[in-house]
Parts: sequence; structure tokens; C-alpha cells
Amino acid sequence: MLLQRCLELGARLAEPGEFTRRAYFNDKLDLAQAEALADLIDAATAQAARSAVRSLSGDFSRTVHGLVDRLIEIRLAIEATIDFPDEEIETEALIRWGDRLNRLRHDLNAVISRANQGSLLRDGLRVVLAGPPNVGKSSLLNRLAGEERAIVTDIPGTTRDMLRETIQIEGIPLHIIDTAGLREPVDLVEKLGIERSLREIEQADVVVRMADARTRLEEQDDSIPAHLRKDFPGRQIVVHNKCDLAGIASHCFTEEGLVHVFLSALTGEGMDLLRDEFLRIAGWQSHGEDVILARGRHLQALNAAANHLDQALVELQRSELCAEELRLAQDELSSITGEFTPDDLLGEIFSRFCIGK
Repeated sequence: MLLQRCLELGARLAEPGEFTRRAYFNDKLDLAQAEALADLIDAATAQAARSAVRSLSGDFSRTVHGLVDRLIEIRLAIEATIDFPDEEIETEALIRWGDRLNRLRHDLNAVISRANQGSLLRDGLRVVLAGPPNVGKSSLLNRLAGEERAIVTDIPGTTRDMLRETIQIEGIPLHIIDTAGLREPVDLVEKLGIERSLREIEQADVVVRMADARTRLEEQDDSIPAHLRKDFPGRQIVVHNKCDLAGIASHCFTEEGLVHVFLSALTGEGMDLLRDEFLRIAGWQSHGEDVILARGRHLQALNAAANHLDQALVELQRSELCAEELRLAQDELSSITGEFTPDDLLGEIFSRFCIGK
């Protein structure tokens, strides 16, 4: 009633994100900090929340500003020479600029690495369990989840639709998807489940190809179409389940670039080996408190800036082209914090170089 009366008197409901947007437009937060607030609210793990808090406090923004400041310093030196085309650029100057650009590029690589790790913390990995019926996909899902999430029976084809569960490994969210067993369907319901399973395999970050350790892989491999197996090299794991029934100790090996893990989803033996493989495929490296909780647009901007810096190094002897690549790199970095101000460089040039009246 109170709220309704306020609206009757002329108030209105706040729009989604309105107060954060006001803080951004009033220079209380930059764009990266505003996004960090949303990431903090959506954080699925404690480590992701800590990274979001650091970005909200300005850690990521200060890192970006530091890169931009160094980039401006190099631009100042190079653009100053453009106004004096008759004067040949000294070799020592080119070497000095090249060294500074290389150091900047190296430090940008370090930021990209931190951001890639943060992207993992934010979005996680999409892991699909695939294979023929009755090889233990649902048992593996239950073991990873730590609870009975899927019905497990000895009857092939028990799972007819997908089950989803999110777990954490080293703070990384893993979205596990248990699919219907891949075989010739016996009815329409199972056929629809298998069609969904194949779509999930195509969209997966990691595919766990399940097999029975008591049976040769070649006898079960037809369950996943050949064209799909070829589409995800380097991001698939072959899990030979039921190693306890086969009388085989848990172990892991790589053959022809394909990782094979022998484990038992029933007893839990060998599960650590599988978790380690998830982290390896994710490219996870523990950076402690140094991870940047980056969004897709941040990674795109950082990589685009890196490409422009690489091109600037190629064009180092042609000042105009080099300066243009540096300008584009600065624009990309500035887009992260919401600053699109290429004209700001003019004030810097006039204040620090005597290039005319």
C-alpha cells in the first residue's frame, strides 16, 4: 500500500541497474567496476566473489589505466616525429620504442592470462557425459555432485533426458550434463533424448566419452558419431568406468593425443585423476588473489589491443601507421573502463612537446 501510494504521488519504480548506472554516469564507478558489481551478485563460487570484489574496488581498472598510460607515453614520442617528416628517425629511437612496446606487450599478455582465468571462474566449463547406455554416466554424475542426482539402474536406457548439475573444482564452476545413452533408439522418447544428447555434445567445452573398462573401446566407440569425435580434439576425455569390476587399478595415460582415465564411479577410485584433467583442459593455473573476473567483452578488447600492438611493432619504422595502430590499441583498452576519449591525447602532446606555436 505504501509503495502504491508513492507511485500515485508521482514516484516511479527504479529500472534494473539504475543506481549503478547513475554511479557510472556521475563518475563514482567506471564501467568495469559497474560490471564487477553485477558479477559479485551473480558469483557462483567464493573465489569468483573475491575476484569481483577486487574489480569493484578498482583493481582491474587500475591495471588497465596503467597500460593505457604507458601506451600514451609511447604514442607521444612517436606522434611527435610525424610533424617533422624531413628529419630521419634515429636508429636508437626505434630500438628504444621497440623495447618499450615489447615490454608493454609482455605485460598485456600477463593481464590477458589473468583475465582468461577469471573468465573460467565466472562462466565455468560445460562438461557433457556421453557414451552408450549402462556405462555409468549417471553414476559419474552422482559421484561428481556428491549426491544421488540421477537414477541409476542396470537397465540400459534409464536416462532418457538430460540431467544438469553444477559443481566446483578449485573454485571453477563445472556444469555437468548427463545425456541419454547413445544407441539405436527403441522408441520415440529415447530418440528425442538421443537427438538432444548429440546437440549438447556439439556445444560442450569438454566431452567425457564414457566406456566400460571391461570392454574394448573400439567396440563401444560407434556410440558417438565420427564427425563429432573429430570436432573436439584436445577437449575430450575417455573415461573407462568400472575399473573395480575389471580388476584394474585406477590410472591415466595419453595415447595419440587422447587422454584415457580408468576409474570407478561406484567406489570413487580415480576421481582425482578426472578432476585434474578437467583443470588441465580448462588451462587453469592458480594465480591466488591475482585473477581478473573478466567478461567476454573484456577479453575481446584485451586481445584486440594485443593484435594492434603486434602490428605497431611491425610498422615501427613507418610512424603514421605505427601511431594509428597504437591509437586503436588505446581505444580498445579504454573501452574496458568506458572511456572513449582519443582526443584526450591532444592535450598531452601540446603540454609535453614544443612542436609549434
